[in-house]
Amino acid sequence: MKIAITTAGTDPAAPMDPRFGRAPHFMVFDTATHDFVLIANPNAAAAQGAGIKAAEAIVKAGAAVLISGECGPKAFRALKQAGVRVYSAKSVSVAGALEAFGAGKLPEATAA
Repeated sequence: MKIAITTAGTDPAAPMDPRFGRAPHFMVFDTATHDFVLIANPNAAAAQGAGIKAAEAIVKAGAAVLISGECGPKAFRALKQAGVRVYSAKSVSVAGALEAFGAGKLPEATAA
């Protein structure tokens, strides 16, 4: 399974970015290989539609789960329609978010 996490940095020790569509990067963790892939968010500064474009990038990366602080309603709907489960985490590192997810400590979002 692939897990995408919004991040302000470039490694697992970096803090999560609490924004989804405006996060500068997404870190995608593959639970089968334990590898991380960093994806730049080219739409982070878009005037509008950043959340939808970010959702498309997450789906294209093959993520089944997104961990982020905030996710707007349009992006949330796009992710849900693609079968991506959305979980909420704040004020932790990418690695901390993964650890909390693995321990079942993150709440699954039911709405944006």
